[in-house]
Amino acid sequence: MTEELATGKRVDARRNRAKILDVAREALAETGDLPSMAEISRRAGVGMATLYRNFPGRPELVEELYRSQVDDICASATAAGGDTAGEALFSWLGRFHAAGARKGPLAMLLLEDSGGDSAVLNESRARVVAAAQPLFDAAAKSGQVRDDVSLGQVLDAVVALERVREDPSSKTSMVQVLFDGLRR
Repeated sequence: MTEELATGKRVDARRNRAKILDVAREALAETGDLPSMAEISRRAGVGMATLYRNFPGRPELVEELYRSQVDDICASATAAGGDTAGEALFSWLGRFHAAGARKGPLAMLLLEDSGGDSAVLNESRARVVAAAQPLFDAAAKSGQVRDDVSLGQVLDAVVALERVREDPSSKTSMVQVLFDGLRR
């Protein structure tokens, strides 16, 4: 079976969709916001009809960008490495924290578009918790992290701390303080 039959999309259609997403990611990384749909179309070198065929509106584009970042975060949970269960968990938590800078602006756009209650955010949180729960459970079982908090609480705290401004005179980030408090 050809790839076109398997996916239901022509090769050029998949390539155009990928270009649109790449351009949107780059623009978001540059400015922390998405440019207009017309600007994304121009930068991707596709017509407006192609853009809207793939993403009927800005909310659908934002959702796809967010979902792809969540996919990366979930995949990194299975690839987290370390000599101990605790090291693997903290390695992944570091990746989760770093990803927050990339997905934070998208989360804000999703909240704006949804009026404050986004099904995509709720679904994504559940996926991330499910992907990382084995890491957390192994680290807790080994006695390397506290077992009196949930992974969801830890992730919520990391997200909340992303809004705390770092003090340039401090040598320690607040996220590191959180991680230290999680260790046994």
